[in-house]
Amino acid sequence: MKSNLFSVSPGWYNRLFINFILRRHIFFFMLQTYFPTMLMVVLSWVSFWIDRRAVPARVSLGITTVLTMSTIITGVSSSMPQVSYVKAVDIYLWTSFLFVFLSVIEYAAVNYCTTLEEMRKMRRGKIPSTFNASQAMAFDGCYHDNDIELTTFPRMASTLASNALTTQSQNSDLRPPEGTRLRRQRSVRENVDLLVNNSYMIDSYSRLAFPLSYLLFNTVYWSMYS
Repeated sequence: MKSNLFSVSPGWYNRLFINFILRRHIFFFMLQTYFPTMLMVVLSWVSFWIDRRAVPARVSLGITTVLTMSTIITGVSSSMPQVSYVKAVDIYLWTSFLFVFLSVIEYAAVNYCTTLEEMRKMRRGKIPSTFNASQAMAFDGCYHDNDIELTTFPRMASTLASNALTTQSQNSDLRPPEGTRLRRQRSVRENVDLLVNNSYMIDSYSRLAFPLSYLLFNTVYWSMYS
């Protein structure tokens, strides 16, 4: 068996190098995927400025944005090759879908806290005989403050006033000396009761928390995948 050996004499030789630079045009994906997704997420935040008692308006807006995001995700998945790994566009779409879904969950929490708040007001206040609870809840499923007379009992007004004066006089004797400050941290239950009694605070916090969180996500995302 004979093998052919090729020997090369030492010296300088010319070599050809080819470098391929591949660049993806992202503008098409920005118009077809990213911009509509951003608009849907921002549209879901509009419900934070709608009255929390407007159940049909807020629920319809939340369901519409969720269904639209589902349509966008389905369209993008069908137009791209089926691969076993997670793509960058999948991360963006599913995170945006999570923001839209959380806005719907946020209103569910607001509606529940509002119902508890108004039920507590009904127990503490005087309800007139002409008040019809079924008519008040027929439109949006919760009670309205303007439909309920929450004035204090006439007989209890003098009692409450006298008790307040007595408590104030007793507290004045127990005041700490000047220069000292007493501060007690609220327990978890007290914080929950405060949130239930002031359900509008959930919308107020969401107006700031959701945009800042989404802005932070976009900053991290585009810094990694740009």
